[in-house]
Amino acid sequence: MPIPEATSTARLVWPSHEYLAGYVAALERGWSPNNLRPEATQEELLLIRADADGFLKSLVDREAKGPPVALPDGSTVPRLPGYRRWLWDGEFCGSIGLRWQHGTNALPGYCLGHIGYGVVPWKSGRGYAKEALRSLLPEAASVGLGYVEITTSPDNVASQHVIRANGGVLAEEFIKTAELGGTPELRFRIALGHLA
Repeated sequence: MPIPEATSTARLVWPSHEYLAGYVAALERGWSPNNLRPEATQEELLLIRADADGFLKSLVDREAKGPPVALPDGSTVPRLPGYRRWLWDGEFCGSIGLRWQHGTNALPGYCLGHIGYGVVPWKSGRGYAKEALRSLLPEAASVGLGYVEITTSPDNVASQHVIRANGGVLAEEFIKTAELGGTPELRFRIALGHLA
């Protein structure tokens, strides 16, 4: 089987009814929008079936008015301002999210980074994550961030490549808190000053 070309043809779109069937299809194939909580797949399918409009609205919450966020250990924490964008190349490819606190670069300890992303396995290796991150960085600067932090596991070489290709520099190696799994993690920082 040939290796997919490493150039991206995906674009970021805002979650909407136009793309929702593709998102649902990815969830039904087993993709999870939350790599720390695989059960998020079924939770989101239930939310979509119960209230698709409400679900779509919940993905863009710049004022953190939504419900608390569940952590892997089952505890909940306050929601941060943020939103998700979807990757689209004619069908759903993945998602990327941005979260922040107004007026500061700091994040609470329960939030590992400003940006999280995931590409569906059947679309990996096409440069989609790298392009999505590149496209989201100006948006991060526009909400007042001077830099973003992104974390990944030490064995996720593909994610490290995506982050480094976008100017990421390793800031620290650390152990996640118990409620987030207590496993080793790498924190990268990408400066945004040139985008302000």
